[in-house]
Amino acid sequence: MAPRLALPGRRRAVQTGVVAAAVLALLMWWLLPPDTTPTPSGRISVATGVPTGVYAKYGDLLKEDLARDLPALEVRLRPSEGSVDNLRQLTSGKADFTLATADAVGTYMDERQPGAERLRACARLYDDYMQLVVRKDSPVRSTRNLRGMRVGVGADASGVQLITRRLLKAAGLDFDRDITPVRVGIDRMPGLLEKGELDAFFWSGGLPTNAIQALGERVPLRLVQLGDLIGPLLAQGRQTRFYRAAMMPADAYPEFGAVTDAVKTIAVANLLVTTADTDPELTENITRTVIRSRDRIGTKVHAAQKVDLRTAIFTDPLALHEGARRYYVSVKP
Repeated sequence: MAPRLALPGRRRAVQTGVVAAAVLALLMWWLLPPDTTPTPSGRISVATGVPTGVYAKYGDLLKEDLARDLPALEVRLRPSEGSVDNLRQLTSGKADFTLATADAVGTYMDERQPGAERLRACARLYDDYMQLVVRKDSPVRSTRNLRGMRVGVGADASGVQLITRRLLKAAGLDFDRDITPVRVGIDRMPGLLEKGELDAFFWSGGLPTNAIQALGERVPLRLVQLGDLIGPLLAQGRQTRFYRAAMMPADAYPEFGAVTDAVKTIAVANLLVTTADTDPELTENITRTVIRSRDRIGTKVHAAQKVDLRTAIFTDPLALHEGARRYYVSVKP
C-alpha cells in the first residue's frame, strides 16, 4: 500500500496554528508582570526586653522596617526580662526570633537547656556595655566597694544579672551575702536609685541607654569603672570568653555633666537569634532588613550604628541559620 501523504492545505494549517500559539504565548509573557518570588507572609513573634530598655526600642523600630519590607508579614513583639528569658521564649515556641547576648547564649548551650541544640543566629548586632551607675557623690569607686549596699542586679532571667553575678565574683563578693540584691530591670532601677531605695545598679546595654539618660537629667550620676575586674572575670573559665575590655567614651552621657575621662568597662556582643526549623526564606528576608535598617534604627538606638555587614557573620557560639547564610552569600562582593 502506498504511504499516505499529508495534504498541503492541512500541513499549512498545522504550521500556522503552531506559529500562532507561539506568538500568543510570547505576547502573554510580555504583557503579564514578571514572575517574582513571593514575599513571606503570616505571623511571627519577636521577644525583646523590658520597657525603656534598648531591646524593646530596637524591637519597635525593627517592626516598623519589617512592615515596609515585608508587608504581608504580621510582627508581634513580646516583652521579656532579658536575654535568658528571650531564649526560653524562643525554644518553647512562644517567639520565632529574639535578641540575646552571646554570653547568655553560650551559658544556655553549655547548660544544655531545652532546645539549645536548635538555636541558630541571623546576625551579630551591636555590643552591650556593662554600666555600674551610682549617684555622683557616692563613695563607690569599684565593684569591691558595694559590700553591704542595696544593688540593682537585673531581673532573674536577664543577661544583666548573669554578668552581674560574674562581676561580683570577680570582685570577691558573694551575690547573696555581701550585697542586698534588688532583682529588677532597667524599667525600675533608675526610679529606685532616684528615690534613695538603691545605692547602685548594674545595667548591660548599648550606649547611651535612654532610661539612664533620662535619670541623669534629674539626678547627678556617675559611672563606676569596671576595668579592675577584667582579669579575674576572664579567669573564671570558658563561659566568660565572650567578654572583652572596652571603654565608654567620656561623652557617652552628656547629661551627667562635665566628664574628664573615659570609663573602663566590659562589652559583650548581641545576637539576633532564631531556631534551625525557621523557614529559610523568612530568615533570609529578615536578615536583609536588619542589615539594611542599620542607619535608620541607629538614629534612635545609637548602638545599632555598629551593625556591620563585615562583622555580622561572626555569631559565636551559634552557627548561622541557612537563610541568613544565603543572604550573606548573595551580597558578598
